[in-house]
Amino acid sequence: MQTCISRRGVFGGHAVSRRSSVVVRAEAIAVPAPFTKVDPKGDRVLVRVAEEEVKTRGGIFLPPSAIKKPTSGEVVSLGDGRLGNGEVRPFYLKQGQTVVYSKFGFMYSDLKLSNGEEYILIREDDVIGIMPRANPQAEDVPELQPLADRVLVRVEEVSDVTLGGVILPDSAKERPLSGTVVRTGPGKYDKDAEGKRKAMTIHPGDKVLYFKYAGDNMETPEGAKYVVLREDDILCKA
Repeated sequence: MQTCISRRGVFGGHAVSRRSSVVVRAEAIAVPAPFTKVDPKGDRVLVRVAEEEVKTRGGIFLPPSAIKKPTSGEVVSLGDGRLGNGEVRPFYLKQGQTVVYSKFGFMYSDLKLSNGEEYILIREDDVIGIMPRANPQAEDVPELQPLADRVLVRVEEVSDVTLGGVILPDSAKERPLSGTVVRTGPGKYDKDAEGKRKAMTIHPGDKVLYFKYAGDNMETPEGAKYVVLREDDILCKA
């Protein structure tokens, strides 16, 4: 068995160059046939992409138009935690956990092995959170455990109508949104304190205000709306 080691990665001895501010998704990197394993390096984790959900947990088959590219998967392996400055950071994630990541995939690299299995290489800090079980679905969103300095917020609906009965146009709704913090992450690493995380200043139960387009939005089948924000995206709390 041959191993493909990645920082993003070294495939068969050829370094894969880093890209900065890449927004457009490229084709998945096809790992050459002799390699059957990928070992991440640094603060990256290897995630096996979940299979497409073709039916709901209740057994209802989804039409093709409702089947979306998975944005969750199982943590297969972790890097060695070594950063370019010589610092070694412990991982919060563990092998076997199910994680969710952004559908806007410029923060990770797609890999496809010769056997057809699909993986992503992603920095731990770019993982949105940990889901409570494998093959998560929309109803599991309230149980998401955010990572780093992220917080899970239950969104308060913005009214389309004023108290006087005037219907608001969309342009009038471009204002900060509010919600209640459900759960917080462990905090991000402190650059001035090696291996330690900064304490979160936001806590479960806090009422917070944030900009409309911040974070990753999620919704349960019942219509309850949630958003995962970075602590810096929050304008104020009550």
